[in-house]
Amino acid sequence: MMIKEVLAKQRKNPQVLVENKISFAGPETELSIYDTFEQANRVQLRSDQLLFCGMVTGKKIMHDDNTRYESEFLPHESFVMAPNHQVEIDFPVANIEHPTTCLAIEISLERINKIVNSIEQQTPLNQVYGQWQYHQHLVHTHHNAQTQGLLNRIVQIYTENHQDRNYMIDLAISELTVRLLRHQTRDFIMSHSEKTPDSNGLNAAIHFINQHLAANLNIEELCKIACMSRTKFFHQFRIHLGCSPAVYQQQIRLKKAASMIKKGHQITQVCFELGYNNASHFSRCFKQFFNLSPSAYKNRHLSS
Repeated sequence: MMIKEVLAKQRKNPQVLVENKISFAGPETELSIYDTFEQANRVQLRSDQLLFCGMVTGKKIMHDDNTRYESEFLPHESFVMAPNHQVEIDFPVANIEHPTTCLAIEISLERINKIVNSIEQQTPLNQVYGQWQYHQHLVHTHHNAQTQGLLNRIVQIYTENHQDRNYMIDLAISELTVRLLRHQTRDFIMSHSEKTPDSNGLNAAIHFINQHLAANLNIEELCKIACMSRTKFFHQFRIHLGCSPAVYQQQIRLKKAASMIKKGHQITQVCFELGYNNASHFSRCFKQFFNLSPSAYKNRHLSS
């Protein structure tokens, strides 16, 4: 059952028109689904726990005056707030027939720290990157199809009366937390490699890939750049980036493509500029990663 089907059953007789809330408790977590049925501005949102938000329908404008942050928040995007952080939200398109809907999952810092400690023991990072940790700042990203599938599954688990409900919630929230930690760690390592590409072999290899997104990967060349054997290079790359070099290049290519399309570049131009030899193949890869075709992604941002 998808999120919208669950909402159709739960969304009856709303008590309020702005941020009408339906909540489901779980072990050390809570899922809330917010519906807004009329336009509104500067609605405050705050939680004493980490808050993972996922847009379902409509559009929000998120404001954080402390960091001078302002951005649209659209379906298939995630927005993560640190505990006790406050944002203000505009609802420019909400109406009674087409409510703006968002799901929010509260996760305790104690639970996050347990997962951090477990990851640190199993797969410690290179000392130059420090240790695994949760960084308490805003995270706003377009999540991929795997994360969207996880959010669909989380809503289903929370809202069904399964005999193993709490155990299944525990597993799903752990996966969501690992994805957040992986996202933050990858961003840090990418930033580190951009600023200091000569700091270590992995930085040098990551920097080289980022500078040659349209080129076919030459693993032997990357191993020489990293000063590692092939086995060690793949092992270190997976620990720190969470995937193989080829998958990493594909993901960064697609994120670069999305950024170019959002800025108004022609889809065909983006396709060939980033090394794709076939427009149909590019479109399939893009849709698989973003859950939207390149043209749908472009139209959504043009309309917004």
